[in-house]
Amino acid sequence: MNTHEKYMRLALENARSAKGQTEPNPLVGSVIVNNGRIVGIGAHLKPGEPHAEIHALRMAGGQAQGATIYVTLEPCSHHGRTGPCAEAIVKAGIRRAVIAALDPNPLVSGRGVQILKDAGIEVIVGVCEQESIRMNEVFNQYIVNKRPFITIKSAVTLDGKIATRTSESKWITSEAAREDVHRLRHEHVGILVGVQTVIHDNPQLTTRLPEGRNPIRIILDSKLRIPLDARVITDGEAPTWIFTGRAYDEGKRSQLEQLGVKVYPTQDENSERVNLPQMLDILGAAEVSSVFVEGGAEVNASFVQQGLADKLVLYMAPKLVGGRTAPGFLGGEGASAMSDAVALQDLSVTQVGVDWKIEGYFGRGK
Repeated sequence: MNTHEKYMRLALENARSAKGQTEPNPLVGSVIVNNGRIVGIGAHLKPGEPHAEIHALRMAGGQAQGATIYVTLEPCSHHGRTGPCAEAIVKAGIRRAVIAALDPNPLVSGRGVQILKDAGIEVIVGVCEQESIRMNEVFNQYIVNKRPFITIKSAVTLDGKIATRTSESKWITSEAAREDVHRLRHEHVGILVGVQTVIHDNPQLTTRLPEGRNPIRIILDSKLRIPLDARVITDGEAPTWIFTGRAYDEGKRSQLEQLGVKVYPTQDENSERVNLPQMLDILGAAEVSSVFVEGGAEVNASFVQQGLADKLVLYMAPKLVGGRTAPGFLGGEGASAMSDAVALQDLSVTQVGVDWKIEGYFGRGK
């Protein structure tokens, strides 16, 4: 590992510490080094608050003069909720800027680098680039497409079942795996299930971690069948948004809205089901940059078949359930030929407790 990689990995580690609290902004970390000494360090912590570079510059003070700044994402060049970081770097007298990745935000996209170069600052781009891009997979998708990054999560047995033939599903995986799921809930802006899950399990869909953030609870309910006494309606633990189809009950909608639930009708010419692309546009406009899908087999299939899923997180337990009628995690009609199977990319496998966590990315774009 060379010197640039050493300090950039420290900046990346610092950026990741704020995961789950910067949306819709990216995760960004910064380190300032002068004569081999770290004189400033910072991370972006929350929208509207100073960016990582500003925190690091403030810590460095006069020692920023002639120093090298390491930043995990190109410094911004525009006036948003905060001022341009590129201009602050120039003003501080930084001599060299080492940047992991360019910002895909059309408002930046190379302009920050140009400001630095025009001021005579040496600029190096691409140090730990792939780590930075992967860390900001949600932001990179959202800032370009204005739709949330969709992660499908499921827990299955070794033979691919999400429940027994009698619909029993608690618990497939170990406590360690379930705790990991709560960490992922904390890191997402929204969590989504179908109404059948609410009717059958009456879940809370909250993050049961100390200091954990509860995501917005998003329910697919084409005809507003959700019980008014469901916990996602009554517990007040997090906002609940329901997306429905064109055949919804207007009286039920009024009742739900009086209970503080947001109801969003969608229209589909060929179906009474929820129009998922319309829903994603609505969520994107509301700055919901990521959604954690914990639905059943049919909900999962809807996202996959329409090419709307970005990532899969699959927890696999070392158990065999068997049974011709025991459900798998992906429903729908399924592929008719192996050549039609959905291919996953960039797979990784890690052990969580006694279970295996498989992560991969869908090859289809939105």
